[in-house]
Amino acid sequence: MLTVVHACLRDGRGGSPTAVLDESPMPDAERRLVPGRAGASHAVFLAADGGVRFFTAEGELPACGHGTVAALAVLAHRTGRPEHLLRVSGRTFWGRAHAVREKVFDVAFDPGPITVRPADESEISEISQAIGVGGATTGACVATLGRPRMLLPVADRDVLAGMTPDLEMLRAATDRLGFLGCYVYTVPDVGGRAAARMFAPSIGVPEDIANANSTACLAAHLGIDLRVDMGDSLGSPATVTAVQQPGDGVLVGGEAALPP
Repeated sequence: MLTVVHACLRDGRGGSPTAVLDESPMPDAERRLVPGRAGASHAVFLAADGGVRFFTAEGELPACGHGTVAALAVLAHRTGRPEHLLRVSGRTFWGRAHAVREKVFDVAFDPGPITVRPADESEISEISQAIGVGGATTGACVATLGRPRMLLPVADRDVLAGMTPDLEMLRAATDRLGFLGCYVYTVPDVGGRAAARMFAPSIGVPEDIANANSTACLAAHLGIDLRVDMGDSLGSPATVTAVQQPGDGVLVGGEAALPP
């Protein structure tokens, strides 16, 4: 059975449509077709023992933040229990999904260890040229959670909204550099509110409506709690939350809605 979950809603609407299915003996080539058929960017396959796999049209991913949000919402709805143990790419972790209204859940999970390093000038030059934000170099970094991606700050929401990346150039650049994609963000305000766009053509997602793992990376990089707005350029407003935990951890998530 396929369920399309809208992950990381903003004010009860929008979010990223994510296909969630029970694990079955399906070849990977067939799994790659599921997102397109469901009108989603990603598909999540849930095994009875807590194993989770993520696919886009390009193939399998080692992790997917909004896919994990969607999976936890489905499990909470099925079982009536808020906490669940998941296994993704050999890593086992707990996530929780509390019901906030009918078929809508507040979800959070620990995405795992995050490493951050400054981006070097050649990486910045190559990515910023493809993104089309030529001067936005201060503060760029490379964060790794499953796979590395560039975090690139821009001046404000107007600059962010006006970006028109050369996706073919970006795909070639991220392939060469081994990056998942580029997460372009505005500097958070004093309350931790920011906006972002995630471009990942290398994995078959020209732009992601919501990217929870990259938001977790940004929270780890800045060391603050965040509420990041995404999806406006795609007509589906989304918000991802990230909260600092004691030590080095971050809890990331958002609201997720199952079909009525």
